[in-house]
Amino acid sequence: MKYLYNIITIFVLIGFVSCRKDFDFETSSGTDLRFSRDTVYLDTIFTNIGSSTYTLKVYNSTNKDIKIPTLKLAKGENSNFRLMVDGVAGKVFNNVELLAKDSMFIFVETTVDIHSLSNQKEYLYTDQIQFTSGTNSQKVELVTLVKDAIFLYPQKFADGTKETLPLDGEEIEGFFLDENDPVNENELIWTDDKPYVIYGYAAVPPNKTLEIEAGAQIHFHDNSGLLVANNGNINAVGTIQNPIIFQGDRLEPSFENTPGQWGAIWLTVGSSGNFENAIIKNATIGLLINKNQGTVNLHNLQVYNASDFGILGRVGKIRGTNVVTNNCGQAGLGCTFGGNYHFIQSTFANYWNKPNQTSVVIDNYDGTPEFAIEQALFQNCIIYGSSSESLIMNKQGSNNNFNIKFDNSLIKFTDYSNQVFGNFPYDFNNSTYFSNCLIARTPQQYRPYFKNTNKNEMMITDKAVDIIGIGNLIFAQQVPFDLLGNSRLSSPDLGAYQNIPESQ
Repeated sequence: MKYLYNIITIFVLIGFVSCRKDFDFETSSGTDLRFSRDTVYLDTIFTNIGSSTYTLKVYNSTNKDIKIPTLKLAKGENSNFRLMVDGVAGKVFNNVELLAKDSMFIFVETTVDIHSLSNQKEYLYTDQIQFTSGTNSQKVELVTLVKDAIFLYPQKFADGTKETLPLDGEEIEGFFLDENDPVNENELIWTDDKPYVIYGYAAVPPNKTLEIEAGAQIHFHDNSGLLVANNGNINAVGTIQNPIIFQGDRLEPSFENTPGQWGAIWLTVGSSGNFENAIIKNATIGLLINKNQGTVNLHNLQVYNASDFGILGRVGKIRGTNVVTNNCGQAGLGCTFGGNYHFIQSTFANYWNKPNQTSVVIDNYDGTPEFAIEQALFQNCIIYGSSSESLIMNKQGSNNNFNIKFDNSLIKFTDYSNQVFGNFPYDFNNSTYFSNCLIARTPQQYRPYFKNTNKNEMMITDKAVDIIGIGNLIFAQQVPFDLLGNSRLSSPDLGAYQNIPESQ
């Protein structure tokens, strides 16, 4: 009997619960809902490229369980936005239930073909999420900016494979730029008319020159980059007002300073190049120069947020003026496997937030003449960062294969234990190698007081009283204007910038 009584009790309870009114959903009145935002701004996207996913949180602010008769995009099935509501994808939803004092997430994405909407280079695409109940309605606005672009990518073949390029004995996904392309016409001239979005590695063919004009915006997808073949050339010349910018293709603000989003600009063996008034950011290696032909000239070049090296020379020949680096996983500048390097009025900083990084690395590989440092000359430069030693030099073999000279430059090198201080190539008191240099042996000594290292604003401020105005005028005359166009002929500072008031 006791067993039978328990069964009857359970059924009575089930019947009671099934009759409870708090499991009945009332129709939303049109004022019951609150939203985490009244407008969802999806960040800028390129035409036909999907956005990231954005979140809207919807709250039932009442003490009753409600049912939303219709939740939809105002443009319905024709909308270029997409929704995910309670795990279901769609654009129109009926009878969406929401418990009292509960909330739900709506996920929003979009892909827009700008050519179906406008002949403009940019188009502000909008819609609404509408929550309707009879004559009552609540809404959340949706907004995204769509940019037109020129897309460059390897050809895809019938068997599903893609076009490749030979590189160092391997094949990488890529293609040669074509001056008679049937779609893009001359791909060896890049202008500021539209942004360029590159998939795979775009390559400058042998004996051809890629001309990049002022204001051009180049965006690289993941595992993409730019190659210059043997006897090929790149000539990227911007202006101070309209620099050329190389960066990743993620346009969300959260990716603004994210390192390692794309591969590298790679000048392969026998190539040549010129970069002036350009910014390279968020790469794995910003600029890789490998046994180039002639000298690669860098002027007013900024390289930031490289997950490996900002500028990496391998048996390179580089002359740089007003060059700035910061926030690089290994080093801002690598002069490796020997080569010939000359930098004037440049700032090699590194405030990467992890250890085992530095600002400048110099090495001659195994010390043989093939890999000799023919010259590593730094004049009126700043070599500084968050690590203890901002200059790392690995010398092998004879000193004759390691020709270094630092003139009127600031170098941070603490070496608290004096393990290498005073020994070649770190004999900082030897004027043959270090002439009129400031060696910061503590974090407080000769601080440059950069404006904002987190934002890559590497101007020295007026707090840097120990280093203001101590640049050598003879070196400064070779680079009479700083990276911002300010004259340095009257009282030159070290580095790529003349100092600025701290308040600016």
